[in-house]
Amino acid sequence: MKLALHWQILIALVLATIMGSWSGTEGTIFGIHWLAVYTFIGTLFLNALKMIVVPLVMSAIITGIANIGSNGGFGRLGMKTLGYYVMTSFIAIIIGLTMVNLIEPGVSNNPPPPIETNESVTAAVEGKSAGDVVEVFLRMIPTNIVDAAAQGQMLGLIFFSLLFGFFMTQIKGDGADTLRNFWQGVFDVMMLMTTLIMKFAPIGVFGLVAASVAKTGFDQFGNLALFFVTVAGALLIHFAIAMPLILRFIGGIQNPWLHYQAMLPALLTAFSTSSSSSTLPVTMNALEHRAGVSNRVSSFVLPLGATVNMDGTALYECVAAIFIAQLFGVPLDLGTQLLIVLIALTTSIGVAGIPSASLVAISIILVAVGLPAEAIGLLLVVDRILDMMRTTVNVFSDSVGAAVIAKSEGEQHVLVSKNF
Repeated sequence: MKLALHWQILIALVLATIMGSWSGTEGTIFGIHWLAVYTFIGTLFLNALKMIVVPLVMSAIITGIANIGSNGGFGRLGMKTLGYYVMTSFIAIIIGLTMVNLIEPGVSNNPPPPIETNESVTAAVEGKSAGDVVEVFLRMIPTNIVDAAAQGQMLGLIFFSLLFGFFMTQIKGDGADTLRNFWQGVFDVMMLMTTLIMKFAPIGVFGLVAASVAKTGFDQFGNLALFFVTVAGALLIHFAIAMPLILRFIGGIQNPWLHYQAMLPALLTAFSTSSSSSTLPVTMNALEHRAGVSNRVSSFVLPLGATVNMDGTALYECVAAIFIAQLFGVPLDLGTQLLIVLIALTTSIGVAGIPSASLVAISIILVAVGLPAEAIGLLLVVDRILDMMRTTVNVFSDSVGAAVIAKSEGEQHVLVSKNF
C-alpha cells in the first residue's frame, strides 16, 4: 500500500533530522561531504519550484479571473463574492502581521542558519522607509512584462495577469475562445508539472532539512516552536473571533455559533485532508442541508472559494516571511511589510489551488524582499500540522462567505434553526 504524501514527508523529516545531526558538516561518504549531498538535493527541489512559478502564477490568475467573468460572473453576486474574499484575506493577513510583530518568534540569541550571510541579506532590504510605499505601487506596473518575469518581479506580473484576465472576459468571438483555451491549457499543464514536482517533495524536504540540521544542530527548533504558536494563535483569532463577528455584523446572523455546528463535518474533513478542493462536496452538503443556504449561492461561492479564497494560507505566508527575516536579523520597515501584505494577498488568490501552494507563494515573497528562498526548508518541520489548520480556516471562511452572501441576497432560512 502506497503511503500518502504527507506521511512520506513526515518520514523524510525524521530521517533528515537523524542524518543531519549524525553527519554534521564534516561527515563524508566516498570522499564527498554529506552536507554537499543534502544541499544538492534541496537545491534541485527548490529550483524545480522556482522554475514553475512564473507560468503557474500567470495561468492560475488569468484563468481564475476569466472563469469568474464568464457567464455574467462579474454581476452582483460575483462582485459580492470577490469583495468578501479580498476583505477576509486582508483581515487574516493583518492578524498574522500583528501577531508576528508582537511575538517576534524569529528573534533569539541563536545564530541564524548559514544559508546566506547576514550582511548580504540585510543589504537587500536595508535603507528603505515609509516612502518606499510609493515604490511598491510603481513596481506594480512594469515597463517590460517579459523582463519582469525574467527578473522575478512578481508584483508586476500578478498585476498584469489580473488585468489580462479581466479584459479577456470583455472580448467576444473566436479570439476570446482561443485565449481561454490557451491559458486553461497552460494552467492544466502547470498543474501536472506541479504534481510531478511534489511527488519528489519528500526527497527535497530531506535535503533541505538535513542540511539545516547539519549546519545548526537543533538551535533553531526553539524558534520554530514559537513560530508554530504564532501561526496557530493567529489562525485561532481569525477562526474564532473575526469570522463570527463577520457573521453577526455583516451577515446579520443572530447566533454565529450555529454556523460552527452546521459546518463541523466539513471542518473535520478539511483538517484531515488538508485540501479545500477535496472537502468541497462535504462543504456544499453541510452548507445547503445544515446551514440552509441555497444551491444557487453555494454552487457559485464555494467552488470559487476553494480556488481563490485562502485566508489561512495568506496569513501563513505573511507570518512565515517575517519570521525568516527576524531569524536572519533583517529589519523590515513599513514599506517592505506592505509589500509582503500585497504579495501575500495576491499569491493566496493566484496559486491557492495547487498542491503545497504555500511553498511556491512563500518563495515568491522571500525573493521579492531579498531573503533566501532556501530558508523555507526550516518551515517544513512544522508545516504539515499548520497546513491542516490553515486549510480548516480556508474552508470555514468559504462557508461564512456563502452564508453572508445568501443573507444579503434575501434568503430567509440561513441558520434560523438547527438542521443537524
